[in-house]
Amino acid sequence: MSTGMVMRTCWVLDHPAHVRLLAPFLRTGQSNDVIIATRRKEVETLLESGDGHIPRRQTHWVERPVGEKRRQKALNRWRSSHRFLRQCCEGESPIQRIVSIGAPLELMAWRSPFLRRRLHSIVERWYITDTEVNHIAHRLARKAATDVSLPTHWRDDLDGGFSSQLHHLRVHRLDGLHGHVHLRPSLRPSGVSNPPRALVRRLLGGGIHDDNELLNIPEEVFDGLSVTLADEDDYSGDAWALDRELAAHDCVITQSVTLASEAALLGTPTLLITKAERGFLDRLEAEGYPLFRWKKPCEGDEWKNLQAQFLTGIHLTEALEPEAWPNIRQQMAKMFGMELID
Repeated sequence: MSTGMVMRTCWVLDHPAHVRLLAPFLRTGQSNDVIIATRRKEVETLLESGDGHIPRRQTHWVERPVGEKRRQKALNRWRSSHRFLRQCCEGESPIQRIVSIGAPLELMAWRSPFLRRRLHSIVERWYITDTEVNHIAHRLARKAATDVSLPTHWRDDLDGGFSSQLHHLRVHRLDGLHGHVHLRPSLRPSGVSNPPRALVRRLLGGGIHDDNELLNIPEEVFDGLSVTLADEDDYSGDAWALDRELAAHDCVITQSVTLASEAALLGTPTLLITKAERGFLDRLEAEGYPLFRWKKPCEGDEWKNLQAQFLTGIHLTEALEPEAWPNIRQQMAKMFGMELID
């Protein structure tokens, strides 16, 4: 286990959900901890408006390795992250730990890309993931990580053999969803608005696995609803208050598995339109959360039936009695050897 409070850490923030997830641990960590953050509009917004949520730390920005020339972008990011980490390892308090969620390049960056020079002070390299289908990242992380954290609901049948190839690493199993860490159980509105208020989030695509999972949301889905748009990179509200918006709306319609899981955890009826398969989505369904999943083009009688169930579900939230939340927040703190301050 980590020595926690005396271990200087580099936190990798590759996705807006990772900013929210790791914020409690950054607040508890060292004042000389550092951040490597991916240039995504929503990540930038969260860090720029993070006062009171996430402490300001020395931050190194890297590009997202997607789209054209993604291999070259990945190599540039590896090289850039290594240079930054090398600078941080000079002096009396070098970086000792890297914590990354689903992003392997910074774990690899404890070595230089070509000469393989090692930063020997970085003795712990944590890879945390809840996304079974992120096969390329898993393959790279398996070669660079010292510790891997997987949820208990992980689906081995989706992970390309990753979980069966970790015998040389320390493997930590966490009972809970990532949303359990940074969300709080929320009281639902006592009544449904007329017309019902729907928060809608559509994705841009272009991610490592997004394009194979995206399904179009037809405009007809919004008929009879008052819509608040929170599309990827195009949300004008308070980024840190999005969870409160999820709880305050009568329903959510989205292509995003992350947003869908968070909304369902908060008790908001959620229509998720995507081909995506995830263990955490299966768990939410099994535990009775109001998640309505559609995995095919939006047409035919089955689709109409699911729409009708979803619209009915908007008015039945008072009947929900979801499971008590697992204390994954404390599980993660113990895993990192930290005592959370809030």
